[in-house]
Amino acid sequence: MNEMLQTMIVGSLPRPAWLAEPIMYAQWRLTGDILAEGQDDAVLLAIADQHRAGLKIVTDGEQRRRHYIWGFCEELDGIDYSRLVKIQTRGNRYGILVDAARVTGPLRRARPTMVSALRFLKRHTDKPVKVTLPGPMTTADTLADEYYGSRQALAMDLARLLNEEACELAENGCDIVQFDEPCFNIYLDEVEEWGISTLERAAQGVRAKTAVHICYGYGVGPVLQWKNKNTDWTHYNRTLPLLRTSTISQISVECAASGVDPSVLALARGKDLMVGVIDVGTDAVETPETVAARIRTALQYVAPENLYPCTDCGMAPRSRAAARGKMKALEDGAALVRAELART
Repeated sequence: MNEMLQTMIVGSLPRPAWLAEPIMYAQWRLTGDILAEGQDDAVLLAIADQHRAGLKIVTDGEQRRRHYIWGFCEELDGIDYSRLVKIQTRGNRYGILVDAARVTGPLRRARPTMVSALRFLKRHTDKPVKVTLPGPMTTADTLADEYYGSRQALAMDLARLLNEEACELAENGCDIVQFDEPCFNIYLDEVEEWGISTLERAAQGVRAKTAVHICYGYGVGPVLQWKNKNTDWTHYNRTLPLLRTSTISQISVECAASGVDPSVLALARGKDLMVGVIDVGTDAVETPETVAARIRTALQYVAPENLYPCTDCGMAPRSRAAARGKMKALEDGAALVRAELART
């Protein structure tokens, strides 16, 4: 992975309509062996779309997961999905209650969750691959705790289990293990007090590049409404200096559709930075020139060998046509800037 401006998506792609309803917590339209076959087919389509766009690092589009957090948690012992409860999450930033599974006992990971999916992905691409896992703080924030008594204690135990999964992914050839932590843009005091250490516990001893994805959320209604009203975009000013001295290799920062001042990227100088240059809140496809301009802005603060152009967040809510177009624009825009760098 030595080429400059290596492109990738944050993680998710839209699911085919024949596989699942187009909602965030997917309801599968297939069952049993047919579901497994359908998920394989959807992953092959996701890989083909990334190859066709020319992306340099590939994921499976999270096609096997109903939700980016549930995909991991549903396999854990100690969590009850049979009776969901309504809870506030994300500091009630979006003013909605969400369905949450209940933590009813000590958590245990009986088997790997994503290793077989990684092996399938690697059989169908010769490019470097990334697997995404939910971060411990954000996962704890998404569950209804009836056992641990504190979000920090729950998050630390989740970090232990996530670390087991991450280590096995690395041992099976995963190039980048990414932890998704949108809560790092919300609970800033807790990030400093225990969030960083919990994340580092999840990444401990992982023999692959580790990444953390910090965004302002998917491109869905409540998130977009909050973004349109928000006036404070200084959250990265707190988190990036902390992550700069952490053991995490790579940091994802949303820059395309937020009001974040790109100069904040300098606060993580020396780290690899996945910089969001694709807006995932709309089906409108950027031009390569727009993407290139965003990359050039980021290059004022990030060395080209440390800059990985990517999407702001996952594209599960977008149309498949829009996702294909955005991936192509991402790579084409990066190619324009690569050519400019080669001439200097």
